[in-house]
Amino acid sequence: MNTAISAEWRKLCTVRSTRYILGSPLVALAAGSLVAVLMTADWDGSTATERATFPGADPAVLAVPFTQFCLAALGALVITSEYATGMIRTSLAAVPGRRRLLAAKAAVVASVAFVTGQTVAVAAFVLGGLITGDRPAPIAAWDSVPEGLAAAFGNGLSITVIGLIGLGFGAVLRSTAGAFVAVGAVLFVLPTVALMVFPSWGEDIASLLPAGLAPQLAGTADDPVLPPALALAVMLGYAVLALVTAASALTRRDA
Repeated sequence: MNTAISAEWRKLCTVRSTRYILGSPLVALAAGSLVAVLMTADWDGSTATERATFPGADPAVLAVPFTQFCLAALGALVITSEYATGMIRTSLAAVPGRRRLLAAKAAVVASVAFVTGQTVAVAAFVLGGLITGDRPAPIAAWDSVPEGLAAAFGNGLSITVIGLIGLGFGAVLRSTAGAFVAVGAVLFVLPTVALMVFPSWGEDIASLLPAGLAPQLAGTADDPVLPPALALAVMLGYAVLALVTAASALTRRDA
């Protein structure tokens, strides 16, 4: 198993797209920080009544969803790129156990996604605090450091899970474009459709989707549907479902 993980790690590190994908969240983090700076400047020039309507100046609002998509794309590319080039046959010859090959890919994707996700989430929290300074809520996104760090951990874990979901879509669809569309639908389209089609309880549906579980897991959601422990279980359940489905597709179909 260690040999298979080492091989997958080497393949991931030698692909140019990996560097582009892992560098892209830095752009989103910079853009989110710029938005936070502009919001804070607007806050300083606003009246007390206007300030009451401000959302928190949190770079994570922009950085985290973008990072989720990037790591889902990375997870998909780990396997779809091999199907596109035919290298999947070589991989299966080197690691005949298909579930073992998938487990090695999942271990690499989870490790990279976890480190990247936690780094981006914590960096967004730190930058948000530096930008807003000692200004009070609502412009300050978090009331305390523990609350902000809990939110950062939840966001980072969601990025890890969504990276594994991307791997699952890649294994099932065997198409990079198809996996990207499927991930985009789960992250961005389904929550919007739920709010439009079911106005009365669309928010509850959206909060049960992978991207909506992080605030509930961290205990920072305003109106949570699930307690933190159950939100964690559901989030991990998505990852397990993605990998089980991927293993089934990988073992039942020819390469």
